[in-house]
This record gives sequence, C-alpha cells and structure tokens, in this order.
Amino acid sequence: MKTKILRNILFSLGVIFALAPALPFQPSARGEPPNNLKYRKYKLIEVKPLGGTDSYQVAPLKNLNNRGQFIAQSTTVTPDPYCPNNCFSGDGLVTHPVVLQKNGVLTDLPAPAGVDGTMNSGIPTWIDDNGLIEGLYENGLIDQLTGFPEFRAVLWDKNGIAINLGTLGGNSSQGNGVNSRGQVVGVALNATPEDPNFTGPMYFGLPAATQVRAFLWQNGAIQDLGTLGGNDANPLEINERGQIAGYSYTNTTANDSTGLPTTHPFLWQDGQMRDLGSLGGTLALPSRIAFVGGQILNSHGQVAGTSTLAGDNIEHAFLWTGEVMRDLGTLGGDNSEATSINDAGQVVGRSDFSATSPFHHAFVWQHGTMTDLGVVAPCRNSTANDINSGGDVVGGLGRCTDNSNDLTFFSAFLWEPGKPIVDLNALVSPPSDLHLTDAAFINERGEIAGVGLLPNGDTRAVLLVPLPEP
Repeated sequence: MKTKILRNILFSLGVIFALAPALPFQPSARGEPPNNLKYRKYKLIEVKPLGGTDSYQVAPLKNLNNRGQFIAQSTTVTPDPYCPNNCFSGDGLVTHPVVLQKNGVLTDLPAPAGVDGTMNSGIPTWIDDNGLIEGLYENGLIDQLTGFPEFRAVLWDKNGIAINLGTLGGNSSQGNGVNSRGQVVGVALNATPEDPNFTGPMYFGLPAATQVRAFLWQNGAIQDLGTLGGNDANPLEINERGQIAGYSYTNTTANDSTGLPTTHPFLWQDGQMRDLGSLGGTLALPSRIAFVGGQILNSHGQVAGTSTLAGDNIEHAFLWTGEVMRDLGTLGGDNSEATSINDAGQVVGRSDFSATSPFHHAFVWQHGTMTDLGVVAPCRNSTANDINSGGDVVGGLGRCTDNSNDLTFFSAFLWEPGKPIVDLNALVSPPSDLHLTDAAFINERGEIAGVGLLPNGDTRAVLLVPLPEP
C-alpha cells in the first residue's frame, strides 16, 4: 500500500458499500448518443499555442468560471532554459499562463515585475467568477537547496496585472485558489529545514528542503495558517465565506504503511484550523488521494475527499457535513475516491464496482445513495471529475482500446440526470478532428473545460460551449 499511495501522489502532482444505483447504467456506442436520446450539442474552442506546439489544461484546480473564462497553459517558441534536467513542460518549451474568453480571444498573462517572461514559465491554477486569477511563475532563480527553479505565487487582478505574493521566508511559493474578495490561498516555503520525503506530497511533488506551509494572502499581507500538529500543510481551496479546505500532517513521525506522517483534512475559518479526522486510516485528504478533481469545498462549508480505512489498505470517499465525516461506501468493490462536490451536497468520483474486476466506474452520491454512472462501450473505466448545481457530471473514460498509442485510448464523457453516460466527442458540432480525452470542469452555464489530442499527437486545452437547442 505504501508504494501505491506514494506513486499516486507524486505521479498526479508532478505536473492529478454496495448500494443499489438509482438509475441502471447503460453502455452506449461511441460516436453517437445512446438510444437516439437528445443531448445538447457543443461548439469546441481550442486554446491555441503561443507559437509552440501544445496547450494544456490546468488541473486539479478550478480552470473555468461561470462567465465562461477558461485558464490554461500554452507553449511559446522559446526553448526552456532549465531543460533538460528541470523542464517545465514535456515539449521543452517555455510555457505561459493564458486566459481564453468564450468569444475565442486569448490573452497571454504577464510575468510579475522583475521577471523575464520570455525565458520563464508560469501556470494559472484558479479563476474566480470576477476574473481574478491565481497561479505561479518562475522567478529566474535556482533554489540552492534543491537545484530546482524557484517559483512565486502570483495573483492576476482584474486588469491583468501580476502581483508577486512572496513567500514565508523560504525560496518558493505557489497559489492554489482565490475568491471574489481577493483572498488568496496557497503553499509557501519557510526557512526551517524539513525532511524532503515529507515535503514532496505537500508541495505538489516538487522538491523542497524546508517546511511547506499553508498561507492566506489578503490586503497585501501573507499569513501562515499553521498546521494540525505536524510541520507542513497545504490549503487547496477557499470559498466566498473565507473558509479554507486543505490537508496537514498531524505529527512528524512516518507511518510504516504510507511512509508519511498521519495526514488529515482541515477546515480553516476565523483564525482556527479544524481537524476533520479520517475514516480510521492515517491518510485522509480533500479530493482524491491522487489530488485530481474539481471543487472539494462548497459554499456551505461541506468538504468532499478520500480517506484510507484502518490499516491503510483500503480507501473510501467521504463527505464532511460540518460535524462528522461520513463514509460514502463503494459501488460494490473495495475502494472509492471523491473528486468534487456541488452546493447541493452531491459528491462525484469513482469507485470499484466489483471485488474481482480491475476496473472502476464514475459515481454520483446523494442522500445516502451512490449511483453508478457506468461506461461508454468499449471503454472499461470512468472517473467523474466535476458536477454543477444542475447535477450534470463530466469526467474521463479510460482503457477504451488495447493500444495506449491510439488517440482514442481515453475519452471525455458527459452524464445528465436521467440519461445514460455519453462520449463528449459525439456531441461536438460541427465534428472536429480533435479527440477529447478528458473533461475537468463544468460550470453553471453548462460550459465544459477539457483537453484533447490532434491527429499528430499535439495537445490542446479546449472549451466546450453549449449550442442553442433547435
């Protein structure tokens, strides 16, 4: 179990009870909607590269707001000066944060003052409904403790001006989220040495030689939020009430089962960090264990996540309702993971559906019932990434062919209440030669943020906009 957990954490962050379903899942043929049911059609808008070869979707944090603004990364023509040892992107090019408007206008977000944006890369990680954008940017320096490029948390205001948020005395910081009040949360290093084996899972898989701390930035000042008893903490999200959800070590002693100190989710509010506990294991986190998903904190202060059970050999999705952590069970197999929650308290994720099958299915949990969303034939896996207030769910289908080099090895999906799951590629109008491989977010207007592949293998971040119904 130790190897599996560490692999999930580091792989995903280096760049993601048997209950009867309310609706029977029904596999559908790829390329056309199932049973001739009517689904919305979508206009596909690509995020074009800034002269380079690819654009990328930002995950696992919020990259699409309710105004249809979509943040992504886009490669330039400049070779990354930190390659080959510390390349920022897989194609070895400097990568810039960009914001795409629904009308197709793409804006290159600037580097903060004093940073050469032509030679350094950045990532936007969160966009608020007011257009505030949070993220990070290389600052052109090398951390002498790790030999890795330094980063700075950055806030892009409504005028697109980049504000360097600083650190807590260490060499790097990253922004995770922002609300409409301009309150920013993220992680920042301080100057106190820390075990590098403990810092990686707290610092998104990146090297750090000093403690990783949760911060809140507001009114021009950065504040250390503290921990649950260990040395390190990471805040993933802040809502409009100023509540912050994240995770923290509760002590400094590694467990034999995970190789990490006991880790619990927290809710920070009014200066207090509350320990949300676990389902009996030593590793519990908001979102999936692998940290890929959508919103994990809603406006009511409810938190969705995943916790190992006693022994750390099994993990289950949970919902923290304000008083207790509720085990959401599974679809019939051993494990489940939560990825997102909406304001109605509906939780989505994925679950094993059989103790004898290696595959998993997407689910929606509501009022004590976990609904199996099924798959789209011939795909054998599905994972729900996000759900909006209307109950519409988006995510990804895995293992759709036996050839991992096939562009259709993965596909994006949409699930609407009362209808079978459908491959999103069948809903693009006009049809595109780009193949949608995953969908990460769906906003309240039904717009979808995703990623796809062109026939030549180039990657594109994409925005899907619902077309008017006939």
